[in-house]
Amino acid sequence: MPKGKTIAVFDFDGTITTKDTLLYFILFTRGYWAFMMGFFLYSPLLIAFKLRLYPNWKVKQALFSYFFGGMNYKEFQRLGEIFADEVKKIECESTVDKLKEHLKNGDKVYVISASIDDWVRPFCCSHLGVTATIGTKVEVDLDGKLTGRFLTKNCYGPEKVNRLLEIEPDRKNYFLYAYGDSRGDKEMLEFADRGIMIQ
Repeated sequence: MPKGKTIAVFDFDGTITTKDTLLYFILFTRGYWAFMMGFFLYSPLLIAFKLRLYPNWKVKQALFSYFFGGMNYKEFQRLGEIFADEVKKIECESTVDKLKEHLKNGDKVYVISASIDDWVRPFCCSHLGVTATIGTKVEVDLDGKLTGRFLTKNCYGPEKVNRLLEIEPDRKNYFLYAYGDSRGDKEMLEFADRGIMIQ
């Protein structure tokens, strides 16, 4: 058994859930035809991303700006809370069982995600009871509206490790489990004492 406290960190999309929630959130909040129009307009960027010619965060921010730029932030938060019930439909039961086991053991549990914190947090904290979520944060202007830009770096790859260390800096004094499913989790899995790739 590891000495000291134990911390478990989980990726969200594809790990706690069975699909990407950015696309699901857009479809849920904007509807099918708006969803299709947006992806038609941004298809060149999406193709460039798939070919690794354009960075992940720029594509994500462009889509976010198109669908949500100018929206009142309180309304956006309300949609994130409503969306929590939808996420229950796509949760990965085996991973959620592991997460609940960590909580039962008294471990600190964080969900670290490249998705927007405003729809990750309502599900993970209210429904699952995790310690906290660490996600991509959005910029809000002085009128309380979304600018369409991200306030923080996209919480992906090495940024996941950086953000964890901001809140749990004393790395020598805890045993770290990490759960992820993609290359965006690679650095976090390697940083952990025990990294588990979810298939």
